[in-house]
Amino acid sequence: MQLVTAGAFRKESRALLAIAAPMIIAQLAQMGTGVVDTIMAGHYSAMDLAAIAIGYNIWLPLYLLFIGTMLGATVIIAQDYGAGRVQAIRDSLPQALWLALALGLIAGPLCFFSEPLLNLLELDEPTHAKTLAYLRATAFGLPAAAIFQALRCHTQGIGIMRPFAIASVLGFLANIPLNYAFIYGKWGFPELGAAGCGWATAISMWLGPVLISFYMTQADRLKPYLPPLRLVPPNFAAIREIGRLGLPMGLTFFLEIAVFSVIALFIATLGNTAMASHQIAFNVWDVVYMPLISIGSAMATRIGHAIGSGDQAQVNLAITCGTTFTFLVGISSIILVMAAPALIVSAYTDSEDIHSMAVTLLQMVGLFIIVDTLQVAGSFCLRAFKDTRFPFIVSCIAYWLVALPLGYWLGIASSESALDGTMGFWKGMIAGIAISTLLVGWRLYHVLRRPLPSLAHREDELAGNL
Repeated sequence: MQLVTAGAFRKESRALLAIAAPMIIAQLAQMGTGVVDTIMAGHYSAMDLAAIAIGYNIWLPLYLLFIGTMLGATVIIAQDYGAGRVQAIRDSLPQALWLALALGLIAGPLCFFSEPLLNLLELDEPTHAKTLAYLRATAFGLPAAAIFQALRCHTQGIGIMRPFAIASVLGFLANIPLNYAFIYGKWGFPELGAAGCGWATAISMWLGPVLISFYMTQADRLKPYLPPLRLVPPNFAAIREIGRLGLPMGLTFFLEIAVFSVIALFIATLGNTAMASHQIAFNVWDVVYMPLISIGSAMATRIGHAIGSGDQAQVNLAITCGTTFTFLVGISSIILVMAAPALIVSAYTDSEDIHSMAVTLLQMVGLFIIVDTLQVAGSFCLRAFKDTRFPFIVSCIAYWLVALPLGYWLGIASSESALDGTMGFWKGMIAGIAISTLLVGWRLYHVLRRPLPSLAHREDELAGNL
């Protein structure tokens, strides 16, 4: 294996961070949108805040399904970019948009007609009505959210993330006055409460594709990779290829959110202190997870470029650099969490009982981060090689067949206190992610032993899709 020189490593680091840094900024903006929704609705009424929280957890899995599925286009474009297949990149965008539009037109009605699901929750009538109104308003923005992800994934495959970051930040800024107008009824707009937050979210979702499209058409670096502005008929073979790679990633994101939601519901049965402590610990992990997946996703793009170029040494360099930065983020996060757990928890609560339990749980969070860092690096490497189905299968096994049953046994069936029960669920999650890491590492070892996909093989694929 060829040694990595310091100069080559620095050059690859700059290319990696040029993709990862805007992605982190964009994700912070999207996270900030949720924070603003929570704060502004919370000052309006507790009932509207509850309605938004319930509705958000219903449409969020659909949104994550968009993100994961459209990342199939990123995987394809990254390799095409590395191989210099400019026309293939241009041809991919209309097909990704067709797929995104189809997903959005399915998800929108599912969100709008979600009353049967709300009936299962047996909410009180006012909360039920407000949640449904919020979901029905948000539903009108989901097609735009899917299109936005298609455009974002196109630029990500090329390695340019600034359009995504700028559109996300501007969308975040626009959401603040929109919330103020529609929730509180300011500047001549109707006072709609939770429903107003939904309309503000929908409008922000439509701003996303408008803003990113404008930037894409003005950026000189992107213009060569954009098709002419005309209606292109669907190419179902190309759409199937994007879906084949992307749907396992979308389902992985969807099932991860689902299993964590189920675990949270079980922990809620252990009492309010346990639930609050778990939420703090989970939120700390979530904050760490954001830069981890940003670097992992950027690494996958860089590896895809190297695979497309057929340069094994560059593939090794991209893996080495991306894995190093992923580990640095993970290790830095662990040191921070372990060095000042009490200070971190103090930012969330003044309750002594919650504080004590949450500080204990943060030790579990540190262990979880260690294992998850390895898993993130390995999974994104596999995705760069278009191996998306295996990580999906592993996630199903790790979360649903290991973490959830083991967590239930340790947390509910055999625990003697709320603390033991909550820690039992975290032990189950750590066991699940450890198994996932081992399986992903085994798969990656075998994938890296194979020769790189040849240019002729990809051309045969493209010919077969026509």
